[in-house]
Amino acid sequence: MIQRITSSPAYRWWNFWTIATGTFFSVVDHGSVLIALPGIESHFDATLESVQWVVVAYALVISVLLLPMGRLGDVVGRRRVYITGTAIFVIASLGATFAPSLEILVAMRVCKGIGAGMVQGCGMGMMLAAFSDSERGKALGTHLSVVGMGAIAGPAIGGFLVAYLGWQSVFFVNVPAGCIVLALSWFLLERGPVVGQGRPRSSTFDWAGAGVSGVILLVLLLVVGNGNSLGWQSAPVIVGGTAVAIGMAFFVWWELKTASPMLDLRLFANRVFGIGAAAAWLSFFGTSAARFLMPFYLQRVLGYSPEQVGLMMIPAALCMVILGPPSGRLSDRFGWQALTVIGLAMSAAGALVLAFALQERSAVWFVIATMMMQSAGNAVFNSPNSSSIISVVDRSRYGVVSALTQLIRNSANVVSVAVSTTIVVSTMATYGVEPKLEAVNPSVATAFVAGLRWAYLAMGCAVGTGVVISLYRAVTSRRPTQPSAPVSQAEPSPSASGNGDG
Repeated sequence: MIQRITSSPAYRWWNFWTIATGTFFSVVDHGSVLIALPGIESHFDATLESVQWVVVAYALVISVLLLPMGRLGDVVGRRRVYITGTAIFVIASLGATFAPSLEILVAMRVCKGIGAGMVQGCGMGMMLAAFSDSERGKALGTHLSVVGMGAIAGPAIGGFLVAYLGWQSVFFVNVPAGCIVLALSWFLLERGPVVGQGRPRSSTFDWAGAGVSGVILLVLLLVVGNGNSLGWQSAPVIVGGTAVAIGMAFFVWWELKTASPMLDLRLFANRVFGIGAAAAWLSFFGTSAARFLMPFYLQRVLGYSPEQVGLMMIPAALCMVILGPPSGRLSDRFGWQALTVIGLAMSAAGALVLAFALQERSAVWFVIATMMMQSAGNAVFNSPNSSSIISVVDRSRYGVVSALTQLIRNSANVVSVAVSTTIVVSTMATYGVEPKLEAVNPSVATAFVAGLRWAYLAMGCAVGTGVVISLYRAVTSRRPTQPSAPVSQAEPSPSASGNGDG
């Protein structure tokens, strides 16, 4: 039966849904753990700052490992790295379930992050390698829909599990779910040739580049994530920022010098790739702040309960579920140019409407509608833009480039939250209000909303910049009479459907 599936014309979709199942459970896990944090705080009698490391450590490890694991999958086999990561994720979930202390729980979350970094670093590249260029957008759009469904289901499933089975069940549920993904992956993910077969594997993986990039990302995320609480002019932030700058200079020098770089920086010289990556970062930077800040406004200014706010966030997530697949299909048929510009323009419009029209007592329908506009714009933009980036890359680099697109999203999310929070609390301080989001309540609504409007203006301008550069890219990309071939790489391309496993 397995042989019949892997040899059928529809195998690419079996491959897709195997990886999408893992993606769904991963997104659900993230939303569920957020719901479980109060229970974990109470169980271990810990502070909120300590408990937050359950989420922060996990996210940091994933971000640090995305690029190295994507490249490692390109070199030694994406299927191999993916299955190993899934197994680590399952074992660490079991360890987190029975963690006797908060420290052990955080350690297990670090291990889960290692597994998740391996899975996320290779999953997208493996999925895309199974599809032809003419169906790439369809695959990306459907995958975005799966992410949206997971975002909706995560808090609901987490709330049910915590209420009836305790916080430990949020981690234990990943064990049977992960075993299902592990079994599907073992039997259904295609075994293909190793990229660069016939050469010593050690010479094709850039260990120095992987190590340097990981340290840079770790320090950068810690600096940005803690800049507001420590003070942007404090010694740790300045030292960390300086170290990041020096590290980046060394990383660029090394990647341009080495024969087999982890990330070929020459890709950014290609207009479609470079501007597409920049537009993606600006898109996520401009929309993440809305999802982070709006719950504070809805709960602490308008007075809605967390459960009500959770329901209010569903329509925006549904926009991704509904619009992701058709956007991807349209990009396959008509190209990515118009869709990327239209999507970013919708997101920018949503942020700018909030910047100029949000009031201390705005109607809930207005808030939901603007968030839907931003989310819809993101859904229209994301799949065509990702498809355009992948289109100029050789299949032998699908792993690391797919991981790069996810790293762009993660880093933009972190920076967006840090920058928007800084804008809001700085504005609150000019009104004589304590510069902390914890201080938000109806009595300081004027100061808080003023900060929100400035933050949304900054986010809207950032996405507006993305509109401009995407329009330039769209116009200039139409000039050649012949389509450009993918950027050549140091290694030969594997077969069209090979995922790079030996």
